[in-house]
This record gives sequence, structure tokens and C-alpha cells, in this order.
Amino acid sequence: MRVLVVEDDSRIASDVARTLEGSYVVETVANGEEAWFLGDTEDYGAIILDLGLPGMDGLAVLKRWRANGRHMPVLILTARGSWAERVDGIDAGADDYLPKPFRMEELLARLRSIVRRSAGHGSSVMTAGEITLDERQMKVTRRGVPIALSPLEYRLVAHLLRNRGRVVSQQEIDENVYGHGEDHDSNTLEVLVGRVRKKLGADAIETRRGFGYLMPEAPA
Repeated sequence: MRVLVVEDDSRIASDVARTLEGSYVVETVANGEEAWFLGDTEDYGAIILDLGLPGMDGLAVLKRWRANGRHMPVLILTARGSWAERVDGIDAGADDYLPKPFRMEELLARLRSIVRRSAGHGSSVMTAGEITLDERQMKVTRRGVPIALSPLEYRLVAHLLRNRGRVVSQQEIDENVYGHGEDHDSNTLEVLVGRVRKKLGADAIETRRGFGYLMPEAPA
């Protein structure tokens, strides 16, 4: 899943990106104008948005996204701690609000929560047949047995599980599984899927030639 981190403090942006990498494909931007453009033209699974941004205030960015029909979940990060400012952020369309300073564990928990709510899921645990993924522990099991996955394999399984029962195109996988600078041509993706099948079972991921890949709700 792609996550956009909008934060002009380079240290905080770096710390957040480092915390998210492994589970998510992370992009960072430091000013409001660029954030508004990316959020308005690209598809992100979630956005972490600071309010005190150069160029355009984060609240104005959020209002523009919502006015333009952009409904991706947004978690606000800000040093502005008054209840009135939190109300303004929620009224503008934020899904949650985390004041600075914060602990990375809480940020991760809140991010997982808004992503689950946006997808209509109430739990951090997702299941398809014998396969279970616990987002909180970043653990995948088959029939209750833990499966060791690389970060790339984990992101593939997580994205297919979030979209279980739906065919996911190669382009969507490219955007939500691979990070910038990682080789991800069609042959590389086939190799990745093959590695995951060896670990989870040949029936865990179905290939729909010309369309993409599917993780069925209940593998045969």
C-alpha cells in the first residue's frame, strides 16, 4: 500500500518513513502545494499530513482534496494541540488526529485503524482460507504456523489480502508493493509471486492471465 507522508521537518519525515518502510511503500513531500498535487492526482492508501506546511497550510490542502472528491484516509500530525484546532481538522475531513510529540507505535496503530475503517474492516487480522495476516504484529501464518516473509513478500501478501476476492492488476501491485528504485518488471513480479506461493501454498494466489492476480476468499 502506498502512503504519502507530508511533513516539512526532515527529521520527523525521515523517522516516520523509516518506521513505515517494510509494511508500506512510502513517499515523502515537504510542502503543501506539492502535497495537494500528489494527493489530487495519485492514488494513496493513506496520507499522513502535517498542518504547518510551507506553501499551503495542511488544513487547506485537506479541504481541497475533499472538495475534489478525494476520499483516501488522512491522519493529521501537528504541534497545534488545542481542541478547537483538532475539531477544525476533523470537520475538514481528517480521519484521525495525532498531536506532536508522538510515539511511533501510536502512529502505526492509528494509521492501521484509519486504513481498516476506510476498507470496512474492523480488525487488524485479515484471513483468506488458511492464510492469516496480523498487521499489528506484521506476522503471516498458514494453518497457525508462522511464515517468514521478506518485506517485499509481506507487502504483496498484505495488499492482496486487503483486496481478497478481487483481481489486482500488475500496475496496482507495482504502485502498492514496490518502492522507488526497486526493479519491478513483469518477470520480476512473477518471480515474487512464485516465491510467495512456495511459502503459502500454490493455491494461495491465482493468476488471471492478462488481468493480474487474485487471493481468493477461501483457497481450494
